Amino acid sequence: MSNDLYQQRLMSAAEAAALIPSGARVAMGLGFSQPPALLAALADRARAGQVDDVRLYYLLSTGIAGQTVLADELMGRIRPMSLFHSALERGLEAQARAAGRPNPVTFIPTGFQQVPRLMREAGVDTLVCTVSPMDADGFFSFGINTDYNRPVSDHAGRIILEVNPAMPRVFGDCTVHVSRVAAVVENQAPLPELPVAPPAPNDIAIGGLIADMIDDGSTLQMGIGALPNAVCAALGGRRDLGLHTEMLTPGLVQLMQDGVITNARKTLHPGKGVFSFCMGTRATYDFLDGNRDMEAHPVDYVNDPAVIARNDRMVSVNATLQVDLTGACCSEHLNGRQFTASGGQLDFVRGAYASAGGRSIIACHSTAAKGTVSRVVARLDGPVTVPRNDVHIVVTEHGRAELKGKSDAERARALVAIADPRFREALERSAREAGLLD
Repeated sequence: MSNDLYQQRLMSAAEAAALIPSGARVAMGLGFSQPPALLAALADRARAGQVDDVRLYYLLSTGIAGQTVLADELMGRIRPMSLFHSALERGLEAQARAAGRPNPVTFIPTGFQQVPRLMREAGVDTLVCTVSPMDADGFFSFGINTDYNRPVSDHAGRIILEVNPAMPRVFGDCTVHVSRVAAVVENQAPLPELPVAPPAPNDIAIGGLIADMIDDGSTLQMGIGALPNAVCAALGGRRDLGLHTEMLTPGLVQLMQDGVITNARKTLHPGKGVFSFCMGTRATYDFLDGNRDMEAHPVDYVNDPAVIARNDRMVSVNATLQVDLTGACCSEHLNGRQFTASGGQLDFVRGAYASAGGRSIIACHSTAAKGTVSRVVARLDGPVTVPRNDVHIVVTEHGRAELKGKSDAERARALVAIADPRFREALERSAREAGLLD
């Protein structure tokens, strides 16, 4: 029966894209689950004037979207509704400014946990993403991207899937049945990979400081980039760590392969590593494929602070762009413009601190722009991503500042002490002028 349904829904990418009408509200898969054949066909329809006013809701576009539906000449017919900017959105905005045109990209501020509800309330009616091949019971696995794909599949009336054998089959709450699907497109193509950035000396120093705060039996959440990978590299001597993270990275996979992360002492999903999406290398995807020690769950579950807090000794590690002298962090704005978004940072800051024995750690280099700009500042240049009330521990290569329970004056002194020495005098003067210090 499942095979019959599959054959009934199997069609070309052009036929599947033709099911998307003008005015549709489309959820496009995050990151590497963006379906290349489907998106190319949708872009062709828009370019030919066959579809208009398609609102595209998504986080973290990649080159897959940039080469298809996010091409500059399609703006207007396709309307990007970005919930997390990448270089593509920043480029589209810059092109529009240079040409004196209105900004073609709509940015919607939101926490990652809230995205499934936001898409439902926005009237998203279509889901397009890449999945693994169907199993014998008629289920497709969302593979490396359960995040909002799985919740949207519950309410979207039009589910269009691109089946790719390169997508790993993952276990957990991460499947959709063929009976819910409007169209299936087959396309065999390598999944994109995220290269592992080599750590800078500052990353290694910060990684060592953070690793010293992670005890045996802790459960980890790590963000993206060289700095979290440096933390992973410094954890080789730990035992029985656990995993509960929105993003699964190669550094975390290496800790599992080395026997450092065993999930044996977890208080939630014991024995299982839990994640919501993954961006890594082919080796990362091969590790996930058919691995029953790993579970993918929707982001409104994984990133729910109340769920996060059920992991005892939860440790979250995330990066920021700026921290002010009271501890508030801006992690998404740069040079006066939206750079990325808040993602799940605040979700894990709150969830980890609420955990029994948990720690929430915000990390950053002490300077930017080749040492000419301090990341510890008197006043943030952009929106507050993590309020000062929520920040627990801030770490730079110069040390750590524990802020919970501290007064404004104590916070200012602690943060000045971990700033780059070249900026400390000016920061202390700013703190006095602001009335933070006597």
